[in-house]
Amino acid sequence: MNTLAVGVVLPSLTTQRDQGLNLYSAARHAESVGLASVWHGDHLAIGSPVLDITVGLATAAAATQTIAIGAGVFIPALRPLARAAQQIASLQLVSDGRLILGVGSGGGPAQWAAAGIPYAERGPRTDRAVDLLPGLLAGEHMWLDGHRIALSPAVPKPPIWIGNASDVALRRAARAGDGWFPSLVTPAAVAAGVTRLRELADGPRVVAIGATGAIGKGVRSQQEIERSINATYGFSAAGVPISGSPAEVATRLAEFHQAGAHHLVLGFSDGDWRQQCDLLAASHALLT
Repeated sequence: MNTLAVGVVLPSLTTQRDQGLNLYSAARHAESVGLASVWHGDHLAIGSPVLDITVGLATAAAATQTIAIGAGVFIPALRPLARAAQQIASLQLVSDGRLILGVGSGGGPAQWAAAGIPYAERGPRTDRAVDLLPGLLAGEHMWLDGHRIALSPAVPKPPIWIGNASDVALRRAARAGDGWFPSLVTPAAVAAGVTRLRELADGPRVVAIGATGAIGKGVRSQQEIERSINATYGFSAAGVPISGSPAEVATRLAEFHQAGAHHLVLGFSDGDWRQQCDLLAASHALLT
């Protein structure tokens, strides 16, 4: 890919309430300003109000016509595999093939306990899902827990981007993914991951980045966002946020592109969500 595609995380329920937004209008706004994709996360029992990912993405799909609809990231191992496949197939169908399926195995132990899944099983269950989902989505007869099943309707497999920056995730992306989708990383970490991915994979993979930041005046500074990430996730976030004026943000986007990223998804840390979309689109335009 010769250009960097840029997408946006859809607003949280709290942001929707505070700013008089809903997912329908938010997705339409992102499409209208020319962004490449809209994204929704997959969370359960995280201590704050969250919408089910399939409801959120189906709403975004109904509101739009051309923009990609991204799961960032879907956690198939929280569900029975046949149910996960049905949800993915349904989203692919109602979006007319616009789904991008980020896949992860994250979340703390409380999320997995809420789903009734042992925390230690999240990795093996994710590997099984990544291996079997293509056949299930294609409508093939598959053996699941001793039963031969086939899902209907069959749909084209969406691109599967494997989330996380760990070596486990890189290996999973190389073995069974169409792309690698780390979040909260620096351009240097992206470049190192791209090198490792080339060593592991049998062909090219899409590299997509999940990022956070705020654009323009009157919003949290990069240093403030870094401190927030440090407090929330417990690691140094120096150089991680994408913030500043549109020109400064364009420079940061270029850094990630030069490091090997093909797609970047930004979640806003502050500011009016619609205005931040406008500023992100303006920043992206400065790359061309």
